[in-house]
Amino acid sequence: MPQNKHMTALATFVIAALTTATWWTLGRDTTREVDAATGNVSGPYEAPQVIACVVVLVGLVVVGSVVLPAWLAVLAVSLPFTAAWTLHAASNDDSGLWAVGAILVLVGTLVGATIVAAVTRALVRNR
Repeated sequence: MPQNKHMTALATFVIAALTTATWWTLGRDTTREVDAATGNVSGPYEAPQVIACVVVLVGLVVVGSVVLPAWLAVLAVSLPFTAAWTLHAASNDDSGLWAVGAILVLVGTLVGATIVAAVTRALVRNR
């Protein structure tokens, strides 16, 4: 864990910045795919993109849970990811459903990050 407030702040900022970069790189796709044969529409997110995003976020929570208090690592990933998703969704959705999506993204990232942080801390303690 960082030994002083400046190192904690720096580590938190780096985790939050990398989280935002993860969303920017993997999460801001708005392209819908249309199957020419069936006319079915899918997307905008494809499975490899979602898997990569989850893997990177899990890695950030793991690293964050080792170098920061677990609660701070959870917030440093969940809040910036949700904020980035929400800003993008709100600017591209006239229906207002982005607000429901934002709540789901927030709850999902908080729950997922909390589980990852708890497992990480338990494994670190048992070493």
